[in-house]
Amino acid sequence: MEINNISIWNSTISNEEKILKEKFSEIGNLPKHIAIIMDGNGRWAINRNLDRSYGHKEGIESIKKIVKAASNIGINYLTLYAFSIENWNRPKEEVDILMNLLVIHLNKELDQLHRNNVKITTIGNFSSLPATAQEILNESIEMTKHNNGLNLTFALSYSGRWDIIQAVKKIANEIKLETLEINDIDVDIFSQYLTTRNLPDPDLLIRTSGEMRISNYLLWEIAYSEMYITDTFWPDFNRNELYKAIESFNSRERRFGKISEQL
Repeated sequence: MEINNISIWNSTISNEEKILKEKFSEIGNLPKHIAIIMDGNGRWAINRNLDRSYGHKEGIESIKKIVKAASNIGINYLTLYAFSIENWNRPKEEVDILMNLLVIHLNKELDQLHRNNVKITTIGNFSSLPATAQEILNESIEMTKHNNGLNLTFALSYSGRWDIIQAVKKIANEIKLETLEINDIDVDIFSQYLTTRNLPDPDLLIRTSGEMRISNYLLWEIAYSEMYITDTFWPDFNRNELYKAIESFNSRERRFGKISEQL
């Protein structure tokens, strides 16, 4: 399927989004890469006397809204913490629901994502996912691999420590095989062994639900990311909440270890 470089979503962008896009462009400080810890689905449901599964279903709706909003305002990369390695320790019933939701909604939304020039990628221990999830993800990655709009990355069966350890193992093996010299290892070389090697480091890390922790997410990559934590549960996180996070990002001075006078 051939598509244009411009997202179909952009043809129906609201006046509000047009104004915001122009504002962000004028400021010239739009984050290139936004990473999100999507937290609070279960508590959102419990607060409404609903089963936790309803929270996960509503969380999917929030993903759709944020993907569209990010694409419309020109974000290049959006990485979503969809399922951590530690999440495998949850009750099997909840894990099965999460995996089924992934399969059902990717099947349902894939054509629309492709038509809107979204490129789908994944990070994490891909082989540990159920076969049905691997199948739809492979199909999604293959179908959208030539798209050059929003790069949408799902962190699935992922953890920062796991990624760092598997990188160390690969480097150790190359040293053993004498295909890599110890003294050649630097930040750039090490980064190439992570599953995030094709992604720039996040400029902005968003966490919903008010929890003040990073939950083993992108530990190497967020060294200089700006953090935005909101009390809003993920099912209530909409495009306006995303814009608030970006406006907060725009108000900050990113020094990367320098002082203001050096910038």
